[in-house]
Amino acid sequence: MAENITNNDIVKEENLVYKKTDLLTDKALSYCPGCGHGTAHRLVMEVIEELDAQEDTIGVAPVGCSVLAYEFMDIDMQQAAHGRAPALATALKRLYPEKYVFTYQGDGDLAAIGTAETIHACNRGENMTIIFVNNGIYGMTGGQMAPTTLPGMKSSTSPYGRDVETMGAPMKMTELVANLPGTYYVTRQAVHTPAAVRKAKKAIRKAFENQKLKKGLSFVEIVSNCNSGWKMTPLQSNEWMVENMFPFYPLGDIKVPEE
Repeated sequence: MAENITNNDIVKEENLVYKKTDLLTDKALSYCPGCGHGTAHRLVMEVIEELDAQEDTIGVAPVGCSVLAYEFMDIDMQQAAHGRAPALATALKRLYPEKYVFTYQGDGDLAAIGTAETIHACNRGENMTIIFVNNGIYGMTGGQMAPTTLPGMKSSTSPYGRDVETMGAPMKMTELVANLPGTYYVTRQAVHTPAAVRKAKKAIRKAFENQKLKKGLSFVEIVSNCNSGWKMTPLQSNEWMVENMFPFYPLGDIKVPEE
């Protein structure tokens, strides 16, 4: 018997604007409401789905909010010790050079305990992708000051604001790795508006495609909010991010191939 299809069904299909990628699991996201991690997850999985690479991708998540990624990404995932994701991803890529390999890391992980692993993987030009979510704070463990915390920005360990004289200046990891010979494509994006989301997805796809072309390491920073750690509503945190984070961490491509 033929399936009954109504006009309403046709209209709904024609008006479909967005559909969740099948590469995100059905598990409810456990991130704080308004956090950019969920959108960043979606973009990575959409790119992998569009590349038809579910069976050919390995993700590496370390410690921090990013450690939850393996619960939501329906691909092969490996958890790394705190800060060691680039080292583990290096091993995976060398063992399985035909696979897409990426790390998904926060700033407290990548720019603090993982600084050495990040710098050396970038300097060697490992043929993989690093996704770096920067919200300027240790989001999971109590809102402590991170290497990326802005000057004057308050945190649980800098309650009067970050004092550059005694605490040092924030680390601009993306600009730093852009100077290394092994990095092929380095960019900084965001996911707070539809336009920003489109640009971020384009950057992530480019980073994955570079692996197929064996171009070396692609580094994609995503500046995000942490409304719970910043003690703000999601709307307030996005506004604060635009007014304060973006001037210090400007969006856009930092290192692009000459061709």
